[in-house]
Amino acid sequence: MKQAVLYLHGKGGSADEAVYYKPFFPGADVVGVEYRGDNPWNAREDILAAYRWFAKEYDSICIVANSIGAYFGMNALQDVCIEHAYFISPVVDMERLILDIMSWAGVSEAELADKKTITTETWGEPLSWEYLSYVREHPISWHVPTDILYGEKDVHIPFETIAHFVKQTDANVTIMKNGEHWFHSDDQVKFHDAWLKQCLK
Repeated sequence: MKQAVLYLHGKGGSADEAVYYKPFFPGADVVGVEYRGDNPWNAREDILAAYRWFAKEYDSICIVANSIGAYFGMNALQDVCIEHAYFISPVVDMERLILDIMSWAGVSEAELADKKTITTETWGEPLSWEYLSYVREHPISWHVPTDILYGEKDVHIPFETIAHFVKQTDANVTIMKNGEHWFHSDDQVKFHDAWLKQCLK
């Protein structure tokens, strides 16, 4: 059986990061997906196009997604056949994240609706009414078997958000004590690797 693993990077990441995951999936072709990450509708087009190409050539497709890559992946692939998903620090509720950022920045919905875009110091990209509206008009319904790695000290994604997603989807979640949103220290990378190896047993 031919298996492909599609890697969806997080904000500021790169499809080239997929090479890191190749040793974990020795029997599969692991490929990073290049997608436009400025908004979910463009990302959806790119991710879905990649999926459709691989679906023609492979019997099974899994995804590994990091941070916002998980949201973009779910938005694009919720209606196609994915065997399994492995999410690292995933954005599983984009509306909640946007509303949190608006709250931190002191921006009301009425203000954003009126101005359409607002630049804040809290977030690296402007807040967008079009983006928030899209998220609300395209709810996620995720039915793929999913394993999640979450850092206890993730300052971007509250655990309550992850717990709600787990309850809705029956996903499995592993929490790293003192872990962060970005798994980058030696201890965090070791934990990440051990988690993925355990998932794949």
